Amino acid sequence: MDPSANPPAPLSRPIIAGVVTALVGVTSSFAVVLTGLDAVGASPREAASGLLVLCLTMGVASILLAWRYRMPITVAWSTPGAAVLAATGAVEGGWPAAVGAFLVTAGLILLTALWPQLGRLIARTPPSLAQAMLAGVLLPLCLAPVSGIVVNPWGVAPVVLTWLVFVRLAPRWAVPLAFVAASVVVAVDVAVTGATVDPMLFVPRLELTMPTLTPEAVVGLALPLFLVTMASQNVPGVAIMRSFGYQVPWRPAMLVTGLGTAVAAPAGGHAINLAAISAALAAAPDADPDPKRRWVAGVSTGVSAIVLGALSAALVALVVIAPDAVIAAVAGIALFGAFGSAVQQAIDDPGERLPAVITFLVAASGVAIAGVSAAFWALVAGLVVREVLHIGRRRG
Repeated sequence: MDPSANPPAPLSRPIIAGVVTALVGVTSSFAVVLTGLDAVGASPREAASGLLVLCLTMGVASILLAWRYRMPITVAWSTPGAAVLAATGAVEGGWPAAVGAFLVTAGLILLTALWPQLGRLIARTPPSLAQAMLAGVLLPLCLAPVSGIVVNPWGVAPVVLTWLVFVRLAPRWAVPLAFVAASVVVAVDVAVTGATVDPMLFVPRLELTMPTLTPEAVVGLALPLFLVTMASQNVPGVAIMRSFGYQVPWRPAMLVTGLGTAVAAPAGGHAINLAAISAALAAAPDADPDPKRRWVAGVSTGVSAIVLGALSAALVALVVIAPDAVIAAVAGIALFGAFGSAVQQAIDDPGERLPAVITFLVAASGVAIAGVSAAFWALVAGLVVREVLHIGRRRG
Protein backbone atom coordinates (compact mmCIF):
# COMPACT_ATOMS: atom_id res chain seq x y z
CA MET A 1 0.00 0.00 0.00
CA ASP A 2 1.27 3.45 -0.87
CA PRO A 3 2.21 5.20 2.39
CA SER A 4 1.13 8.49 0.86
CA ALA A 5 -2.45 7.22 0.70
CA ASN A 6 -2.83 7.95 4.42
CA PRO A 7 -0.63 10.96 5.13
CA PRO A 8 -0.06 11.82 8.79
CA ALA A 9 -2.29 14.44 10.35
CA PRO A 10 -0.69 17.86 10.63
CA LEU A 11 1.25 18.48 13.83
CA SER A 12 -1.08 21.37 14.57
CA ARG A 13 -3.79 18.85 15.45
CA PRO A 14 -2.28 17.54 18.73
CA ILE A 15 -1.07 21.06 19.54
CA ILE A 16 -4.61 22.39 19.26
CA ALA A 17 -5.89 19.42 21.30
CA GLY A 18 -3.48 20.40 24.09
CA VAL A 19 -4.60 24.03 24.01
CA VAL A 20 -8.24 22.91 24.25
CA THR A 21 -7.39 20.55 27.13
CA ALA A 22 -5.79 23.31 29.16
CA LEU A 23 -8.44 25.88 28.29
CA VAL A 24 -11.35 23.62 29.20
CA GLY A 25 -9.64 22.41 32.37
CA VAL A 26 -8.82 25.87 33.70
CA THR A 27 -11.98 27.75 32.75
CA SER A 28 -14.30 24.99 33.90
CA SER A 29 -12.93 24.65 37.41
CA PHE A 30 -10.93 27.73 38.46
CA ALA A 31 -13.98 29.01 40.37
CA VAL A 32 -13.94 25.83 42.47
CA VAL A 33 -10.26 26.32 43.29
CA LEU A 34 -10.76 29.95 44.28
CA THR A 35 -13.79 29.02 46.39
CA GLY A 36 -11.72 26.42 48.23
CA LEU A 37 -8.73 28.67 48.83
CA ASP A 38 -10.97 31.47 50.07
CA ALA A 39 -12.76 29.08 52.43
CA VAL A 40 -9.54 28.05 54.20
CA GLY A 41 -8.45 31.63 54.74
CA ALA A 42 -6.60 32.86 51.65
CA SER A 43 -6.80 36.57 50.89
CA PRO A 44 -7.55 37.57 47.26
CA ARG A 45 -3.83 38.04 46.60
CA GLU A 46 -2.96 34.69 48.22
CA ALA A 47 -5.71 32.99 46.19
CA ALA A 48 -4.37 34.59 43.00
CA SER A 49 -0.91 33.33 43.94
CA GLY A 50 -2.30 29.84 44.49
CA LEU A 51 -4.01 29.83 41.10
CA LEU A 52 -0.83 31.07 39.41
CA VAL A 53 1.49 28.54 41.01
CA LEU A 54 -0.93 25.69 40.28
CA CYS A 55 -0.95 26.66 36.58
CA LEU A 56 2.84 26.83 36.55
CA THR A 57 3.48 23.54 38.34
CA MET A 58 0.87 21.51 36.48
CA GLY A 59 2.17 22.99 33.22
CA VAL A 60 5.77 22.05 33.95
CA ALA A 61 4.71 18.59 35.20
CA SER A 62 2.71 17.93 32.02
CA ILE A 63 5.65 18.94 29.83
CA LEU A 64 8.14 16.81 31.77
CA LEU A 65 6.02 13.65 31.87
CA ALA A 66 4.76 13.89 28.27
CA TRP A 67 8.24 14.66 26.88
CA ARG A 68 10.07 12.03 28.93
CA TYR A 69 7.66 9.13 28.38
CA ARG A 70 6.30 10.10 24.94
CA MET A 71 2.72 9.80 26.20
CA PRO A 72 -0.08 12.39 26.32
CA ILE A 73 0.19 12.56 30.12
CA THR A 74 -1.49 15.69 31.45
CA VAL A 75 -1.46 17.08 34.97
CA ALA A 76 -4.24 19.17 36.52
CA TRP A 77 -5.04 20.79 39.82
CA SER A 78 -7.16 18.74 42.20
CA THR A 79 -10.70 19.99 41.65
CA PRO A 80 -12.21 17.50 44.15
CA GLY A 81 -9.47 18.56 46.56
CA ALA A 82 -10.53 22.19 46.16
CA ALA A 83 -14.08 21.11 46.97
CA VAL A 84 -12.75 19.53 50.17
CA LEU A 85 -11.19 22.88 51.08
CA ALA A 86 -14.49 24.64 50.48
CA ALA A 87 -16.38 22.15 52.62
CA THR A 88 -13.78 22.19 55.42
CA GLY A 89 -13.51 25.95 55.79
CA ALA A 90 -11.13 27.68 58.17
CA VAL A 91 -8.94 25.39 60.28
CA GLU A 92 -7.16 26.00 63.56
CA GLY A 93 -4.14 28.12 62.69
CA GLY A 94 -5.76 29.83 59.72
CA TRP A 95 -4.18 30.13 56.28
CA PRO A 96 -0.63 29.17 57.42
CA ALA A 97 -2.05 25.92 58.83
CA ALA A 98 -3.83 25.26 55.53
CA VAL A 99 -0.53 25.75 53.70
CA GLY A 100 1.04 23.30 56.14
CA ALA A 101 -1.71 20.81 55.26
CA PHE A 102 -0.89 21.25 51.57
CA LEU A 103 2.73 20.32 52.34
CA VAL A 104 1.62 17.25 54.28
CA THR A 105 -0.50 16.24 51.28
CA ALA A 106 2.58 16.61 49.06
CA GLY A 107 4.54 14.42 51.45
CA LEU A 108 1.86 11.73 51.36
CA ILE A 109 1.82 11.75 47.54
CA LEU A 110 5.60 11.36 47.50
CA LEU A 111 5.35 8.61 50.09
CA THR A 112 2.90 6.79 47.82
CA ALA A 113 5.59 6.74 45.14
CA LEU A 114 8.42 5.71 47.46
CA TRP A 115 6.57 3.31 49.77
CA PRO A 116 4.33 0.82 47.92
CA GLN A 117 2.63 -0.25 51.17
CA LEU A 118 0.93 3.14 51.40
CA GLY A 119 -0.49 2.69 47.92
CA ARG A 120 -1.84 -0.72 48.92
CA LEU A 121 -3.35 0.79 52.08
CA ILE A 122 -5.15 3.40 49.99
CA ALA A 123 -6.37 0.67 47.67
CA ARG A 124 -7.97 -1.05 50.68
CA THR A 125 -10.17 1.99 51.35
CA PRO A 126 -13.60 0.98 50.01
CA PRO A 127 -14.14 3.01 46.82
CA SER A 128 -17.81 3.42 47.70
CA LEU A 129 -16.92 5.24 50.93
CA ALA A 130 -14.33 7.47 49.28
CA GLN A 131 -16.85 8.44 46.60
CA ALA A 132 -19.61 8.92 49.18
CA MET A 133 -17.36 11.27 51.14
CA LEU A 134 -16.63 13.21 47.96
CA ALA A 135 -20.34 13.38 47.09
CA GLY A 136 -21.14 14.72 50.56
CA VAL A 137 -18.42 17.34 50.24
CA LEU A 138 -19.69 18.38 46.80
CA LEU A 139 -23.38 18.59 47.71
CA PRO A 140 -23.37 22.07 49.32
CA LEU A 141 -21.36 23.46 46.41
CA CYS A 142 -23.69 21.90 43.84
CA LEU A 143 -26.66 23.51 45.57
CA ALA A 144 -25.20 26.99 44.99
CA PRO A 145 -26.82 27.47 41.55
CA VAL A 146 -30.21 26.58 43.04
CA SER A 147 -29.97 28.93 46.00
CA GLY A 148 -28.29 31.54 43.82
CA ILE A 149 -31.31 31.85 41.57
CA VAL A 150 -33.30 32.86 44.65
CA VAL A 151 -30.64 35.26 45.97
CA ASN A 152 -29.76 36.89 42.64
CA PRO A 153 -32.05 35.66 39.84
CA TRP A 154 -30.94 38.24 37.25
CA GLY A 155 -27.29 37.35 37.81
CA VAL A 156 -27.45 33.58 38.16
CA ALA A 157 -30.23 32.65 35.72
CA PRO A 158 -28.21 33.63 32.59
CA VAL A 159 -25.34 31.45 33.81
CA VAL A 160 -27.59 28.43 34.43
CA LEU A 161 -29.47 28.86 31.14
CA THR A 162 -26.22 29.14 29.18
CA TRP A 163 -24.95 25.96 30.77
CA LEU A 164 -28.23 24.15 30.06
CA VAL A 165 -28.25 25.11 26.38
CA PHE A 166 -24.66 24.12 25.73
CA VAL A 167 -24.69 20.95 27.82
CA ARG A 168 -27.08 19.80 25.09
CA LEU A 169 -25.29 21.33 22.08
CA ALA A 170 -21.60 21.20 23.08
CA PRO A 171 -21.12 19.43 26.45
CA ARG A 172 -17.34 19.94 26.50
CA TRP A 173 -17.79 23.71 26.40
CA ALA A 174 -20.88 24.02 28.60
CA VAL A 175 -19.04 25.05 31.78
CA PRO A 176 -16.52 27.38 30.07
CA LEU A 177 -19.39 29.13 28.29
CA ALA A 178 -21.27 29.39 31.59
CA PHE A 179 -18.17 31.20 32.86
CA VAL A 180 -18.33 33.50 29.82
CA ALA A 181 -21.96 34.25 30.69
CA ALA A 182 -20.89 35.01 34.26
CA SER A 183 -18.22 37.39 32.95
CA VAL A 184 -20.86 39.24 30.94
CA VAL A 185 -23.03 39.47 34.06
CA VAL A 186 -20.08 40.90 36.01
CA ALA A 187 -19.31 43.42 33.24
CA VAL A 188 -22.92 44.63 33.19
CA ASP A 189 -22.95 44.90 36.98
CA VAL A 190 -19.73 46.95 36.98
CA ALA A 191 -21.13 49.26 34.31
CA VAL A 192 -24.31 49.80 36.34
CA THR A 193 -22.83 50.09 39.84
CA GLY A 194 -19.39 51.47 39.04
CA ALA A 195 -17.67 48.84 41.20
CA THR A 196 -13.89 49.09 41.40
CA VAL A 197 -11.06 46.80 42.45
CA ASP A 198 -7.47 47.34 43.52
CA PRO A 199 -5.45 47.58 40.24
CA MET A 200 -2.57 45.67 41.85
CA LEU A 201 -4.83 42.64 42.07
CA PHE A 202 -4.54 42.30 38.28
CA VAL A 203 -0.76 41.83 38.48
CA PRO A 204 0.16 38.11 38.75
CA ARG A 205 2.67 37.46 41.50
CA LEU A 206 3.52 34.83 44.07
CA GLU A 207 2.66 35.40 47.72
CA LEU A 208 4.70 33.08 49.96
CA THR A 209 3.35 31.93 53.32
CA MET A 210 5.33 30.33 56.14
CA PRO A 211 3.49 27.05 56.82
CA THR A 212 2.51 25.84 60.26
CA LEU A 213 1.28 22.43 61.34
CA THR A 214 -1.74 21.86 63.54
CA PRO A 215 -3.32 18.49 64.32
CA GLU A 216 -6.72 19.72 63.15
CA ALA A 217 -5.38 20.81 59.76
CA VAL A 218 -3.37 17.61 59.24
CA VAL A 219 -6.23 15.26 60.17
CA GLY A 220 -9.18 17.31 58.99
CA LEU A 221 -7.71 18.82 55.82
CA ALA A 222 -4.54 17.07 54.63
CA LEU A 223 -5.85 13.50 54.92
CA PRO A 224 -9.18 14.09 53.11
CA LEU A 225 -7.38 16.21 50.50
CA PHE A 226 -4.87 13.43 49.88
CA LEU A 227 -7.54 10.73 49.75
CA VAL A 228 -9.85 12.45 47.26
CA THR A 229 -6.89 13.48 45.13
CA MET A 230 -5.76 9.87 44.90
CA ALA A 231 -9.18 8.24 44.61
CA SER A 232 -10.85 10.80 42.34
CA GLN A 233 -7.94 11.98 40.20
CA ASN A 234 -4.78 9.86 40.16
CA VAL A 235 -6.33 6.38 40.09
CA PRO A 236 -9.03 7.26 37.50
CA GLY A 237 -6.42 9.19 35.52
CA VAL A 238 -4.31 6.06 35.14
CA ALA A 239 -7.41 4.04 34.16
CA ILE A 240 -8.46 6.55 31.51
CA MET A 241 -4.99 6.57 29.99
CA ARG A 242 -4.99 2.77 29.99
CA SER A 243 -8.26 2.78 28.04
CA PHE A 244 -6.41 4.59 25.23
CA GLY A 245 -3.50 2.14 25.32
CA TYR A 246 -1.06 4.05 27.55
CA GLN A 247 0.54 2.63 30.70
CA VAL A 248 1.31 5.63 32.89
CA PRO A 249 4.52 5.12 34.91
CA TRP A 250 3.04 5.30 38.41
CA ARG A 251 6.12 6.05 40.50
CA PRO A 252 7.54 8.83 38.28
CA ALA A 253 4.07 10.37 37.95
CA MET A 254 3.61 10.46 41.73
CA LEU A 255 7.13 11.79 42.24
CA VAL A 256 6.56 14.63 39.78
CA THR A 257 3.09 15.57 41.07
CA GLY A 258 4.21 15.19 44.69
CA LEU A 259 7.21 17.46 44.14
CA GLY A 260 5.02 19.88 42.21
CA THR A 261 2.55 20.01 45.09
CA ALA A 262 5.39 20.62 47.55
CA VAL A 263 6.78 23.48 45.44
CA ALA A 264 3.31 25.02 45.00
CA ALA A 265 2.21 24.76 48.64
CA PRO A 266 4.07 27.78 50.13
CA ALA A 267 2.63 29.95 47.34
CA GLY A 268 -0.91 28.73 48.00
CA GLY A 269 -1.29 25.74 45.67
CA HIS A 270 -3.25 22.92 47.32
CA ALA A 271 -2.43 19.92 45.08
CA ILE A 272 -1.71 18.82 41.51
CA ASN A 273 -2.37 15.36 40.15
CA LEU A 274 -2.86 13.31 37.01
CA ALA A 275 -5.74 14.67 34.96
CA ALA A 276 -8.78 12.40 34.87
CA ILE A 277 -11.74 13.48 32.72
CA SER A 278 -9.79 16.10 30.78
CA ALA A 279 -7.06 13.52 30.10
CA ALA A 280 -9.21 12.05 27.33
CA LEU A 281 -9.02 15.30 25.36
CA ALA A 282 -5.29 14.83 24.84
CA ALA A 283 -5.15 11.02 24.75
CA ALA A 284 -8.09 10.19 22.46
CA PRO A 285 -7.75 9.59 18.71
CA ASP A 286 -9.29 13.02 18.07
CA ALA A 287 -6.00 14.50 19.28
CA ASP A 288 -4.09 12.61 16.58
CA PRO A 289 -4.83 9.35 14.74
CA ASP A 290 -1.28 8.20 15.49
CA PRO A 291 -0.98 7.21 19.19
CA LYS A 292 2.78 7.73 19.02
CA ARG A 293 2.34 11.45 18.26
CA ARG A 294 -0.26 12.31 20.90
CA TRP A 295 2.45 13.10 23.43
CA VAL A 296 2.68 16.45 21.64
CA ALA A 297 -0.79 17.21 23.03
CA GLY A 298 0.54 16.62 26.54
CA VAL A 299 3.37 19.10 25.99
CA SER A 300 0.95 21.59 24.43
CA THR A 301 -1.35 21.25 27.44
CA GLY A 302 1.53 22.09 29.75
CA VAL A 303 2.66 25.12 27.75
CA SER A 304 -0.93 26.38 27.54
CA ALA A 305 -1.42 25.98 31.30
CA ILE A 306 1.66 28.11 31.95
CA VAL A 307 0.35 30.80 29.59
CA LEU A 308 -3.07 30.72 31.27
CA GLY A 309 -1.33 31.28 34.58
CA ALA A 310 -0.78 34.87 33.48
CA LEU A 311 -4.57 35.31 33.66
CA SER A 312 -4.83 34.06 37.23
CA ALA A 313 -4.83 37.51 38.81
CA ALA A 314 -7.49 38.76 36.41
CA LEU A 315 -9.71 35.78 37.26
CA VAL A 316 -9.42 36.57 40.96
CA ALA A 317 -10.24 40.22 40.29
CA LEU A 318 -13.33 39.05 38.42
CA VAL A 319 -14.40 37.02 41.44
CA VAL A 320 -13.84 39.96 43.80
CA ILE A 321 -16.11 42.32 41.85
CA ALA A 322 -18.74 39.72 40.91
CA PRO A 323 -22.26 40.23 42.30
CA ASP A 324 -23.60 37.84 44.92
CA ALA A 325 -23.93 34.13 44.04
CA VAL A 326 -22.70 34.40 40.43
CA ILE A 327 -19.26 32.81 40.80
CA ALA A 328 -20.57 30.29 43.34
CA ALA A 329 -23.10 29.23 40.70
CA VAL A 330 -20.32 28.67 38.17
CA ALA A 331 -18.40 26.58 40.72
CA GLY A 332 -21.49 24.49 41.47
CA ILE A 333 -22.26 23.89 37.81
CA ALA A 334 -18.64 22.82 37.25
CA LEU A 335 -19.10 20.08 39.87
CA PHE A 336 -22.39 18.60 38.63
CA GLY A 337 -20.64 15.87 36.66
CA ALA A 338 -18.26 14.96 39.49
CA PHE A 339 -21.15 14.85 41.96
CA GLY A 340 -23.24 12.57 39.74
CA SER A 341 -20.30 10.22 39.18
CA ALA A 342 -19.50 10.10 42.90
CA VAL A 343 -23.10 9.32 43.86
CA GLN A 344 -23.34 6.57 41.25
CA GLN A 345 -20.13 4.89 42.40
CA ALA A 346 -21.05 5.27 46.07
CA ILE A 347 -24.35 3.37 45.81
CA ASP A 348 -23.50 1.04 42.94
CA ASP A 349 -22.84 -1.95 45.22
CA PRO A 350 -25.99 -2.82 47.24
CA GLY A 351 -23.85 -4.45 49.93
CA GLU A 352 -21.94 -1.20 50.51
CA ARG A 353 -24.92 1.13 50.16
CA LEU A 354 -25.74 1.74 53.83
CA PRO A 355 -22.17 2.60 54.90
CA ALA A 356 -21.93 4.84 51.84
CA VAL A 357 -25.16 6.63 52.76
CA ILE A 358 -23.88 7.24 56.31
CA THR A 359 -20.59 8.53 54.92
CA PHE A 360 -22.43 10.84 52.54
CA LEU A 361 -24.72 12.25 55.23
CA VAL A 362 -21.92 12.96 57.70
CA ALA A 363 -19.80 14.64 55.00
CA ALA A 364 -22.75 16.69 53.76
CA SER A 365 -23.60 17.81 57.30
CA GLY A 366 -20.44 19.91 57.49
CA VAL A 367 -20.24 19.29 61.23
CA ALA A 368 -16.73 19.54 62.67
CA ILE A 369 -15.86 17.68 65.87
CA ALA A 370 -12.82 18.63 67.97
CA GLY A 371 -11.81 21.03 65.22
CA VAL A 372 -11.60 18.20 62.65
CA SER A 373 -13.67 18.53 59.48
CA ALA A 374 -16.74 16.48 58.60
CA ALA A 375 -14.89 14.83 55.69
CA PHE A 376 -12.66 12.92 58.10
CA TRP A 377 -15.50 11.92 60.44
CA ALA A 378 -17.55 10.82 57.44
CA LEU A 379 -14.93 8.21 56.57
CA VAL A 380 -14.69 7.11 60.19
CA ALA A 381 -18.47 6.73 60.45
CA GLY A 382 -18.70 4.85 57.17
CA LEU A 383 -15.89 2.46 58.09
CA VAL A 384 -17.44 1.77 61.53
CA VAL A 385 -20.87 1.03 60.03
CA ARG A 386 -19.30 -1.13 57.35
CA GLU A 387 -17.29 -3.13 59.89
CA VAL A 388 -20.33 -3.70 62.11
CA LEU A 389 -22.37 -4.94 59.16
CA HIS A 390 -19.59 -7.24 57.99
CA ILE A 391 -19.09 -8.70 61.48
CA GLY A 392 -22.76 -9.54 61.58
CA ARG A 393 -22.57 -11.26 58.21
CA ARG A 394 -19.55 -13.31 59.22
CA ARG A 395 -21.26 -14.49 62.38
CA GLY A 396 -24.37 -15.35 60.39
